[in-house]
Formats: sequence, C-alpha cells, structure tokens
Amino acid sequence: MRRIIYGLLFVLVGACTETPAEPTGLVTKNAMVVSAREEASAIGVEILQRGGNAFDAMIGTELALAVAYPFAGNLGGGGFMVYRKNNGDVGALDYREKAPMAAHKDMYLDSSGAVIPGLSTKGATGVGVPGTIAGIFEVHRQFGTIPMEEIIAPVIELVETGVRVTEKQAARLEKYWEDIIEINGDNTLFYNKCKVGDTLRYPALANTLKRIAKNGREEFYSGETAKILADFIQLKGGYITLEDLDGYEAKWRQPIIFNYKDLRLISMCPPSSGGVTINQIFKMIEPYDIGNGEHHSARTLQLFTEAARRAYADRNYFLGDPDFVDIPLDILLSQGYIDERMDSFSFSHATPSEDIHEGQVIMAEHDETTHYSIVDQFGNAVSVTTTLNGAYGSKLYCDELGFFLNNEMDDFSAKPGVPNMFGLIGAEANSIAPGKRMLSSMTPTIIEKDGKLWMVVGSPGGSKIITAVAQTILYVYEFNMSMQEAVNTPRFHHQWLPDEIVFEPGEFSEETKDELREKGYIINETLTPIMGKVDGIRILSDGSLEGGADRRGDDTAVGF
Repeated sequence: MRRIIYGLLFVLVGACTETPAEPTGLVTKNAMVVSAREEASAIGVEILQRGGNAFDAMIGTELALAVAYPFAGNLGGGGFMVYRKNNGDVGALDYREKAPMAAHKDMYLDSSGAVIPGLSTKGATGVGVPGTIAGIFEVHRQFGTIPMEEIIAPVIELVETGVRVTEKQAARLEKYWEDIIEINGDNTLFYNKCKVGDTLRYPALANTLKRIAKNGREEFYSGETAKILADFIQLKGGYITLEDLDGYEAKWRQPIIFNYKDLRLISMCPPSSGGVTINQIFKMIEPYDIGNGEHHSARTLQLFTEAARRAYADRNYFLGDPDFVDIPLDILLSQGYIDERMDSFSFSHATPSEDIHEGQVIMAEHDETTHYSIVDQFGNAVSVTTTLNGAYGSKLYCDELGFFLNNEMDDFSAKPGVPNMFGLIGAEANSIAPGKRMLSSMTPTIIEKDGKLWMVVGSPGGSKIITAVAQTILYVYEFNMSMQEAVNTPRFHHQWLPDEIVFEPGEFSEETKDELREKGYIINETLTPIMGKVDGIRILSDGSLEGGADRRGDDTAVGF
C-alpha cells in the first residue's frame, strides 16, 4: 500500500497501456449508483430497475440524501451536475445558490470594514437562495422518463420509515449538536439526542415532499412551501424574500472539456472552479517525464503540489460567476500560459506561495459537501456534487418544512484578503452582488478513454475537492489501480495559501516528508478534516461497472 501511496503521479513508461487493474470494489453488469449513504444509492438503483434512466435516478438520489444524509444532502442548498448521454452528448447544469437581491458587497463587514465573525456562516444571515429543487425539476424536464411523483414516492417512504443512525452519523450529530441548538433552540424538531442504531424520522419533510410531488417546482418557489420558507428566514433575520425564490432559475452551461494524454475529461465550469483548476493541474504535470521517479519519491508529491499551488492562485483571483464577471478562460487554459506558469518550477526547491502573484485575497469553502456518481443500463452517466456548504449548512433548521438551510453566502469573498471557512483566498471576481452565484470548488467529472465512457467521479471536501478528484483519477490512470483502491488511497493537498502541504495523518513516510522539508516545504500532518470522500465508477473492458465508495464515510455502491 505504501508503494502505491507514494507513487501518486509518476508512472512507469507505458503504464497506461498495462492490463487494467482487477476490480476490488463492487462490480455489476448493468447500472450503478455510488453515494454517501446506502439508502440513497438503493433508491437511485430502484428507480433504474423500474426503467428510469440516470437522470431519473439523479433526482431520487439527490432527494434521498436530504433524508439519509442531512449533514450535506439537501432541499435547502444547491449543486452542479455534469452528464454524458449514451450518444456522447455532454453538458452541465448549474443549480448553485444565489445571493438574495438585498445582498451587497459589504453586508458582512462592521463599521470599521472588518468581517463580522459568524454572520455569513451561522443562522439566517448566511443563507443563499436554494437551487436544489429547481435543479431536479430542470433535469426532469430535459431528460426525465418517468413521472416525478413516482421518483419522489420512495423518498417519501424513506422519510416515513426512518433512517438508521450509523456510527459515523452519530458522531457528526454529537459534534454539531450544540451549534444546532444555539441557532434553533432546544425545542427543535430536527432530533433529540440519539445513538447508533436509533431511527431518525422527519414528518415535516414528508409533508413538504408530498406537496412538491403534487404541485411541482412552483411549490418550492412560489407556493405554500415558498411562503413558509421566506417568512421563516426573514423572521430569523435573513434576507431571502418570496421574490428571491420566485426569481430563481437553474442554468444549463457548457462544461470544461480537455485532454490529458489519451483521456478526455468533462468537468464543471464556473461558477465552479473545479473544471478550470483541474485542467490547469493536469496540463502543468503532463509535459514531465515522470516515469523515472521512484514510486515513493518526494518528486511525485512535489510536482503535483507545485501545479496545484499555481492553479489555486489563478482560481482565487480570476474565477467567479460568469454571468457577472469576465473570466479569461482562453488565456488561463492555453498551453502557452500553462507553460509560462511552470517556468519558475524546479525540483530542487519549493516555490514560495508569496512568489506566486496571481490572487491577492483569501477565501474559504466548507468541507461538508456530498457527491454521487451514476451510470445507467442505457449507458448514460451523471456526476453530481451538492452541498449546504457547512455541516448542516447554516445550522438553521425549519421545523415546519423539515430541512436545513445552507450558509452558502460564506463562499463569496466577504472582503478581499480575508479567508473564508476553508482558508481559500478570494478576489473581486467573487465579491457579493445581488443575484450572483458564489464560487465553488465542486468538481463533478466524467472521463472518456478511447472515445468511450471510462470513469464517473467526484468528491466533497471544500477546497480539497479538486486535489482529491485529480489524485483519484491519476491513481487509476497512471498507477493502474482499481476504482476502489484509488478511492481508498491516502491523499494530500496544497491550495496556494496557506503555504503548506496537508497530509492525511500517518500515511506518508517520514523519509518523504523530510526530503520535502529540506526543499523548503511546510508540512501539516495534524489532525485535519477528511480530504474528500470520493465516490466513483469505472467502466471495465467488458462493459461492467466497478464502484469505488469512500471508506472515510458511510458511502456505498449499489447496482445490478
């Protein structure tokens, strides 16, 4: 395992033409869903078995995660979907949250211009206009094949039956219980203290879903649910109005598409930074003859770190909502620019982040997102990452509706140079404006090899999403790992600022870390949040599917 861990990027010459790795994850012949909870994956598969396609299963899985995984699954948040149809057509849907119309650039600053702690992260003041329900109805309008009522029915049944509390879920509930009580009071209907094996039920959520199933998208954005939601948020001091909800629309976008050797990657475009940043990372490492490095060499980590450092600096400075800012994608993704960015790279020493000048301010992004990957029996694939931003979002729970609200406003740059909760650095391109979508690191990605569907992958993890997804792809492609093995393999991270390499604790040799320290790298191996929970699907040579469900969570692959 350690030989594999330290190999990461450098591959023996010709490795890409080796016999593909034998699968170690679940293998099924026809279809598969991999998500953060078995209940959600099972509902997605149930929809497929009833004749639905990957898009129908997307809707069921998305809603089921709000039930089984309220930590990040949601009705009160938003996300991104990248798809590839069985005829090769690709596209992307942006159902990211928006700033309410009352939002303004300085809304989280005090009279002296300092950021007010907690105002964008806890409670109603941090809530952006939710996009999830608009997203699933737009997917259904465009690609759905079975009635929405039939898709939502098993989700309602799951709510009414209840969800068993796992060991990891119990630990999360315990960790955030005081925060939830602080925001909602100790009479909240979310749950009382629970332990492993208990069952959680949310009757109010069942009623909300029944109204949505009956009345459609309008129920959430202009109907009874919308009125309840707007009144609740304003009562709690937030900014969202009924007009904000009524004006929300999900948006189809052109994904970021690029080649790495003989792979074709389709990833999410802005306002997600994932596709642009992963594109830059791959293009920066591609020219190097990495096959000469030893599998445990620090060179493997160093090359990836230096590429990531430069790509994140560009991310933080240039990227934002393309409906509001001009993003120079043609320059950022050009080979000439990529080559120029790596001119200062040397294997002999670290390049201090203070010497990488793009990006002048700090922004952060939460780790508590969730991802799921789906391939159906017809050959369609979807890669979806969705979030409330923080753990249980803003911690604000609407008892009458049965779900949490996001704290996505914290993903804007509240003030250039001040880090957000993820420690990322943001600039004017991601400043707050009415109706604007905040920048994200979500990186839902689909990969073709030799013109055929080869992998569906993505991850939660805030600013660590991009590096988690990139490393997982490289583990499979360059080091011939199985999907499950690649997902399980320890990861590391660098995001320009803070200027440090973060390792999963206890997984990398002291010799490797000492070699990096000697070259000037700062090593952080303290107990850190999980660096992603990757859920992926690899298409095998015989057309069957191998799932990779991340061991770091309760993630589960289900298929048939």
